[in-house]
Amino acid sequence: MPTIEQTSIFPKGDPLSPDYFTGHAFLYPILPKDKNNEFALGSVTFEAGARTVWHTHPKGQVLIVTEGEGFYQEKGKPAQLLKKGDVVNISENVEHWHGAAAHSKFVHIAITNYKDDQNVVWLQPVSDQEYLEVNQQYLR
Repeated sequence: MPTIEQTSIFPKGDPLSPDYFTGHAFLYPILPKDKNNEFALGSVTFEAGARTVWHTHPKGQVLIVTEGEGFYQEKGKPAQLLKKGDVVNISENVEHWHGAAAHSKFVHIAITNYKDDQNVVWLQPVSDQEYLEVNQQYLR
């Protein structure tokens, strides 16, 4: 039987800054903030092992997982394993990170709200040790 090749909903997009992402991550903008919407909508693709740095959103964010396996973790709490179909509702100003598992590509749609002209506050990188511990916990 022929295998069915899985294709992403949106193109991979453009590379994201290594200042805010570890590994290779890409953004395909779907809808920018405009006079009708106080949010931006984009598809973010993380190659295996890629992740954001710790960060916050002044008006919150929603993630909708469309492909692969990854993690979401709030500071001081256990990480959550995420798979296709999972939705994460991130409250405003909650320090967190998200990204791919070590073995899998990970794609999510991000709906990021704005407070005035700001939608994210970037903080410090997720350490390799923090990332390794999360992967070991879920991927034994």
